[in-house]
Amino acid sequence: METVSSQHEEHILETHVKFLNAFGLSTQAILAEPSTPTHQCAILCHGFLSDKQSRTNRRLTELLVPQGIATFRFDWYGMGDTREHFSTMSLKQCENQLDAAFEILQKRGMNRLGLVGSSFGGLLAILSAARQPTLKALGLKCPVVDFPETLRLEFGHEAMERWKATDHIPNIVGDDSPVPLHYRFYEECLTYDAYAALSHIHMPTLVVHGGQDELIPRSQIDRLLTTLTTTKQLKLIEGAGHQFGRPEEFRLMTNHLSQWMMQHLRS
Repeated sequence: METVSSQHEEHILETHVKFLNAFGLSTQAILAEPSTPTHQCAILCHGFLSDKQSRTNRRLTELLVPQGIATFRFDWYGMGDTREHFSTMSLKQCENQLDAAFEILQKRGMNRLGLVGSSFGGLLAILSAARQPTLKALGLKCPVVDFPETLRLEFGHEAMERWKATDHIPNIVGDDSPVPLHYRFYEECLTYDAYAALSHIHMPTLVVHGGQDELIPRSQIDRLLTTLTTTKQLKLIEGAGHQFGRPEEFRLMTNHLSQWMMQHLRS
């Protein structure tokens, strides 16, 4: 299902798309395309407690579409414009959601696909890329590889115990109001092994990470790079935190990711 397209800015045509996953759940997405037809597209996956209109997703769209590469961005279940409540989200639903995104793009004739995942979106990108052997390029921005470890380190023991007792987590991106999320989400995360998935990834992979990332342990990035056996690069931006908050850090991060997609999708 599609709604009327809009001209986002010169050379970028945006179409609002709805698609269903294997569970029959609906996702709202935005397909941004250049004015001339293309079969190249980068799927953009936002982070935890974010949405498809994240600053990174919008900037990558501005960089890629004028170069002839479409972008496809959507909200994870429970985030952004989705009808599902965040408290009931699951990794399995998100996995199926990303699989459905690949399917709809392939049906539209997009046969040179790239995938960019930010933080939590990087975890889903790793899990999905292992199931997408025709994927041409993978870009990971400060990816979460071991999400249970990241949650434990960020929340601390007491908050983890409160989560288990109350089904609420601390709001790590907003005010101090607790966020409802069933503890079974953490238990589900414990059943996943993204390091094992990395061993099945064969497309060229770029990792962009901040030298002062306060959320993702550097040990996860080092183990990720050691586990990957494909063509890989690390772009470490010294001094940058998880949000790449300074203008120059953000510019470098988005430029590295967009250039990786251009290099591998247009060749």
